[in-house]
Amino acid sequence: MGKLKCRVWCLSLLVLGTVFLAGAASEESLGSEETSLRKQALALNEVTGTEPMSGELKRLLSNPAATKKLLAVAAKMVKEEPQPFNRNATLLLAMAAENAREVDIGATFYRLNAKQSLALFSERGIAQAYVGLIELYANNQRYADSEKVCREFLSIEGEEDEAIDRLKPLVMRRMILAVAKQGASERALRMVDQLIKVDPRNFLHRALRAQVLREAENYDEAAKVYLDVIDRIERDKRFEQEEKQEYIDEYRYSLAGIYIDAGNIDKAAEQLKILLDREPNNPLYNNDLGYIWADKGIHLEQAEKLIRRAIEEDQKIRKRANAEEMENAAYLDSLGWVLFKQGKVKEAKPHLLAAVKLKEGQSIEIYDHLADVHLALNEKDEAIAVLKKGLEIAGSTKRDLKRKIEVEKKLKELEGK
Repeated sequence: MGKLKCRVWCLSLLVLGTVFLAGAASEESLGSEETSLRKQALALNEVTGTEPMSGELKRLLSNPAATKKLLAVAAKMVKEEPQPFNRNATLLLAMAAENAREVDIGATFYRLNAKQSLALFSERGIAQAYVGLIELYANNQRYADSEKVCREFLSIEGEEDEAIDRLKPLVMRRMILAVAKQGASERALRMVDQLIKVDPRNFLHRALRAQVLREAENYDEAAKVYLDVIDRIERDKRFEQEEKQEYIDEYRYSLAGIYIDAGNIDKAAEQLKILLDREPNNPLYNNDLGYIWADKGIHLEQAEKLIRRAIEEDQKIRKRANAEEMENAAYLDSLGWVLFKQGKVKEAKPHLLAAVKLKEGQSIEIYDHLADVHLALNEKDEAIAVLKKGLEIAGSTKRDLKRKIEVEKKLKELEGK
């Protein structure tokens, strides 16, 4: 018997479990819609195999409104005794909830899925559930919860070189980032410095240090660390050139982001140009360079060409992948913004309106851009409405909080307060 089985009874129910309340509902006491939703939820128990599960998840994500109703009913059902969902169903419901930003429902189902995987001695299942839960919390800025779950995962002892042990270094890095994002940068730096001390050749630890410094807004030091990391990778003989280049490109892109945060557009553009020399059709690099120039009000014609190329190349990628959405909200925003900066206000408006209709377009920054277009077109009421909408959906990231202050000031001026 392996270590994982030996320690089943040692794992705390508070870590893996959720307390479920008794009392299954009778169909007579339910409305017809809820009865139908219960049947749909129970049908998820019959979905097996990677491809069918992927297809079912895609179906759930294609209708967000209906899926939210399904999740609400499933969240009630899971409190029944016995709870009615098997491991495949709980995983599907967890991932659907994550996509719908139903954080507490997603957490309930990831927790239950981890408990079910433990009962089956499935390290892969436990790891999958925990990583899902960690990312769910992190992506919704619940960093204290993300840190807590990371610590839980790190305390689990699995078989050597199996799924749990293999993921522990990744989870450790996720935990340190969660600590940094809570504003505890000194604590996070001590944690990452300990990793570097134990394994000084591991450039992933040094790159993590740069991320922590960036969170602390110590941009100069963060940039220095990334430049050092890139140099170390270039001189490292343990990796093939292709693998080395992938890491270098990743860290160079992060370096560009740090320069943008620091307001050094010239240095950011220099890094993005290096990346574009290697991949001239990369939509991300084209969009980012075009956007930072547009936002600064410089090289506007060239910026528009870059952004249009980004949209064109992105649509090719989406078409090959049979993506349901053929447009990228960030790229539409960039196009609208560069047109606005050139004084092409009427041309800018439809692109920004299209951007906010997309799920990824629910950004205070995009709504702020749209408000500027409305104001330029003397549409004051519309501008006020979209500014208010932007404040409603603003996140808790530093970038959003900074933009929120600017939008609130703009709104007060427009309303004459």
